[in-house]
Amino acid sequence: MVRFIYSVIALFSLCASPLSFAYMTVTASIDKNPVVVNESFVLTVVADDDVDTNALDTTPLMQNFVVGRTSVSSQTSMINFKTTRSTKWSTVLIARKAGKIIIPPLHVADQQTQPIELTVLTSNDPQASKQQDIFITSEVSAKQVYVQQQLTLTVKLHFAAELKRGSLTEPELEDANITQVGKDKESDTIINGRRYRVIERTYAISPQQSGQYTLKSPVFSGEIMLPSSRRNSFLSFGETKPVSVIGEEIPIDIRPIPANYQGVWLPSELLSIHQEWQPSVEQFKVGEPITRIITLTAAGLSEEQLPEINMLMPDGLKVYPDQAELHTGMNSGRLVSQKVRNFAIVANKPGTYQLPEITIPWWNTVSNKIEYATIAAQTINVSANKDFANVQPATSSAQEQTRPEAVPEKIIVTQTSWLQWLFFALWLLTSLAWLATALAKKRSTNKLKSEHHQTNKSYLALMAACKKNNAQQALQLIIPWYNSISQQQVATLSQVMQSAQSAELSEAITSLQQSCYSQQNEAWQGQQLLTAITELNKKQNSKRNTPVHFTLNP
Repeated sequence: MVRFIYSVIALFSLCASPLSFAYMTVTASIDKNPVVVNESFVLTVVADDDVDTNALDTTPLMQNFVVGRTSVSSQTSMINFKTTRSTKWSTVLIARKAGKIIIPPLHVADQQTQPIELTVLTSNDPQASKQQDIFITSEVSAKQVYVQQQLTLTVKLHFAAELKRGSLTEPELEDANITQVGKDKESDTIINGRRYRVIERTYAISPQQSGQYTLKSPVFSGEIMLPSSRRNSFLSFGETKPVSVIGEEIPIDIRPIPANYQGVWLPSELLSIHQEWQPSVEQFKVGEPITRIITLTAAGLSEEQLPEINMLMPDGLKVYPDQAELHTGMNSGRLVSQKVRNFAIVANKPGTYQLPEITIPWWNTVSNKIEYATIAAQTINVSANKDFANVQPATSSAQEQTRPEAVPEKIIVTQTSWLQWLFFALWLLTSLAWLATALAKKRSTNKLKSEHHQTNKSYLALMAACKKNNAQQALQLIIPWYNSISQQQVATLSQVMQSAQSAELSEAITSLQQSCYSQQNEAWQGQQLLTAITELNKKQNSKRNTPVHFTLNP
């Protein structure tokens, strides 16, 4: 009997399952109609049963729509002991073209939805603004450019709903370098009586290959708050709706480099070069640095495309170039790049110098011809500097004039005491000679002590500047130090290098000048100069301490 009852129940279950599955219904709906081309809407498919989440086949939608993400949820509820189950699919769709489009029947297991007639409006349709909660506009600076000529794409995301979250992809162009310029800009605008929040983003695009291409605008994907959720946000968790929107595709014609162009390829609407002097070039003096600032400005070129700026200097002038400064910005909707380079120039001697012309060829994309940005050759006059004038060796005030030795008169003694007077005269001459020798030795000792003190003072001060890596102080102390150890007095660093005849000292002074006159702000290290002056100081001391032998003639 018990087996019979279980058999009946099992048979009833087998019969009931197909019946219940047969009674399952599937419905489809969209959140708005009409919609706007390139703007998303949500297709919702609901089955009133608990079915496999992969049961919905969205393949038929791909012909006329961009199919976005699909979210699936299942729900089970019980009311008065009656259990109901449902499965819901929400799919984000974007219409590919405007017009009347049929959303075809969609299959879930062996059931299918009813078709839906959809009206798709163009973006410039008067009714579009009433339907659009969010849309993208795109604008390019030019649709026809040369290879490696930069164009700018300005993308504006308009949204009238409250954004919960979202992301904007980058534009796409085959064989091109794309970078964002600056930061996003935010503003408000009113379109057909409806207020929109606008986020603006600008991209610099540099195509690397010539040909016909299509620029794909960015795609926005995110979620917006539903109106009912905003009204009841205090009691709800904030219901959202997924949204996606695509910008329009833009055809771009990229021209090749002209066959007759020679040199570095610089396609631009405008390229200019100019110079400044700090201080004025009329104040150019020997030994004093003067800065020449050269600025290269180009429209439609990136920082990396701007060529190097170099200068050739005539003999007598030394140049210390600084690192180039690069700038990029927007001006009247166009990308403008700039390279600024400073050159510190130092003259070794007065005179008239001819600075050569600086010329940069470039291709004018407006007139379609080669042009040249030029700084004309320039003549500059360098005047003498009294602070760097040649100094002749000074004659020490302590140095005595060479006096002729007095010739002793012949003394004739007729008295018998002539021998006594002879001894007296010899004693007197000996005493005078000893006194003169003692005074001379004392003067020589005092002079050597003074010179040694001055040498040590200059040397120690220069050593301290080197150890502290104080470039400016070391630069001022080199000449006084060298004059304290050398018999040949000098007034310029060039004379120091020439007189010392030391390759190590010359190299150290050159490195010091580059650090002082360049604007790279690199920390100067004084070890190289310290080593050079120490070696030279030892050589001078050894010469000074060499004993001198005197020969006394009877």
